[in-house]
Amino acid sequence: MPTIRVELFAGRTLEQKRALAKALTDAVVQTLGGSSDGVDVLFYDIERHDWATGGRLWSDPKPDPSKG
Repeated sequence: MPTIRVELFAGRTLEQKRALAKALTDAVVQTLGGSSDGVDVLFYDIERHDWATGGRLWSDPKPDPSKG
């Protein structure tokens, strides 16, 4: 069965991660079959200053669209 890698911004609670792990595991078992014991979910917490989209760090302030 699969290993699911989840990369997300740091700050989620253990309860949120627990719920997501269960939901992802249930979806895999429902879709692919097999046992939930064969599904691994790995969480990678990433700080906003370690993630960029479109050349801009997520920790940087958003540009003001009114300043064009």
